[in-house]
Amino acid sequence: MPEREPEHLETVVIGGGQAGLSVGHHLARRGRPFLILDANQRVGDAWRNRWDSLRLFTPARYDGLAGIPFPAPAHSFPTKDQVADYLEVYATRCQLPVRTGVRVDRLSRDDGRFVVAAGGRRWEADNVVVAMSTFQVPRVPTFATDLGPDIVQLHSGGYRNPSQLQEGGVLVVGAGNSGAEIAVEVAGRHPTWLAGRESGHVPFRIEGAAARFVFLPLLFRFVGHRVLTVDTPIGRKLRPRLMSHGAPLVRVKPKDLAAAGIQRVPRVVGVREGRPLLADQRVLEVANVVWCTGSGADFSWIDLPVFGENEHEPMHHRGVVANQPGLYFVGLFFLYAMSSGFLPGVDRDAEHVVRAIMAG
Repeated sequence: MPEREPEHLETVVIGGGQAGLSVGHHLARRGRPFLILDANQRVGDAWRNRWDSLRLFTPARYDGLAGIPFPAPAHSFPTKDQVADYLEVYATRCQLPVRTGVRVDRLSRDDGRFVVAAGGRRWEADNVVVAMSTFQVPRVPTFATDLGPDIVQLHSGGYRNPSQLQEGGVLVVGAGNSGAEIAVEVAGRHPTWLAGRESGHVPFRIEGAAARFVFLPLLFRFVGHRVLTVDTPIGRKLRPRLMSHGAPLVRVKPKDLAAAGIQRVPRVVGVREGRPLLADQRVLEVANVVWCTGSGADFSWIDLPVFGENEHEPMHHRGVVANQPGLYFVGLFFLYAMSSGFLPGVDRDAEHVVRAIMAG
């Protein structure tokens, strides 16, 4: 089949999650032509495809994008399906031009224009906004392949509920928020071990009255949104640590893990005779391993010189790429502030990028 002639557009937004829709909203408000491309079959599928019991850490009052409040009680914590449905409704009500089922496989530049390629389709654009999360590709230790074939292995990105696990013990690797929440869930049916070092925890219950009216507004609307930014000394100091070690436990507390009967063990360092080997040289006889070891960026499809020593993080300031005029990023973890990768913070970054597009 001959290659189709490319479509010419002012702006292409790659990614139809909350970041891409936010960018679309601000472009539409200013009457600018654009197109949003998303690899999923439905808007919101990136949320639908996460584990069943997942809920946000932020109350619904903070989770709405510009123009449409989140349709849930203000102090409730939305489920992942509520978020997915909200994003789908948002795209429809804002009449955003989203093409789903389109996976972009190359972004390059030719004769001064950006070229966005997806299979046999091509778009030429003056501006491109890469509106994607930092966390795209599951990370699993290389020695995971040495575990015995009788052990069920899942990454948290593929975990849905305990029915996926076989009878017997479960080792959850990674003691961050996803690991802690999944461990508590599976401990109701299986003997459970949680490997890894906790990175601290929020010292209050987020569902309590004090959290509703004092701590959460302070944490999410002030500290995470205005204090911890790339423009403040404390933000610049903490950003690398948060990027590498993750956030403290929010909903699950250490005493919750103990109450669920979960056994804390050191980190997993390898495999011995087909079984997980711990740092203290113990070998665990388990039937299941859930890798809550995080995910990383995948920008291998961007064929432009926008990466420095860290090939997983583009060079930008507040999403604007100086050495490639017209290229922008939104949705990355700590793009500008700690809140940047979350619903309460993405809109500010999106509006900043759209203003840069208008100024250009």
